[in-house]
Amino acid sequence: MRRGYVLLLHGWTGSGTDHWQSWLAAELPKYGVAVDQPRFPDPAHPDLDAWLPVLRHRLGTVPPDADLVVLAHSLGGILWLHHAATLSGRTRRAHRVLLVAPPSASAVHPGWNGFRAVARDPRGVRLAASITRMVAGQGDPYCSQAESRAMASELGVDLDVIPGGEHLNADSGFHRWPAALEWALGTRPTLQAHAPAPTT
Repeated sequence: MRRGYVLLLHGWTGSGTDHWQSWLAAELPKYGVAVDQPRFPDPAHPDLDAWLPVLRHRLGTVPPDADLVVLAHSLGGILWLHHAATLSGRTRRAHRVLLVAPPSASAVHPGWNGFRAVARDPRGVRLAASITRMVAGQGDPYCSQAESRAMASELGVDLDVIPGGEHLNADSGFHRWPAALEWALGTRPTLQAHAPAPTT
């Protein structure tokens, strides 16, 4: 049986301890899944030329017999799309990828060096992973539902929308996200209409 291996890609400023990615990093090993949660250089001032080599290095360290699953939040999703659009033939292919709340081109901050032109290459997306899915939150200040639908359509991927999910981060109440855990484990095919568990 192939072992699961999950790569978590954070967004602008990183994923703090109260973010669902950090919760996921602690939960997945309980199911025998290896987790890699790299911190990209200077997260408050993201630079594509600095982040992309880190991503590709980490992909190169994934065991060849592992099922690679990638969950990329916000700017991490845009990073993955740039990776997919500029693949080399030897790059490690993912089994499944979840693009969580990627910002639209109109919302990309001027300080996000190299990220402003959002790469949308459906062929590259297919080469980068066997399955790619996108999930967006209703009311996301970084990407409207219309923009999310247009992005998913252009990429040729399925889209789930979380009612009231906003940017699907800790500020939106996504500290624990059991549906994302189930998706990472391969036991939930979609994230449609599944909010996080209430926090106490």
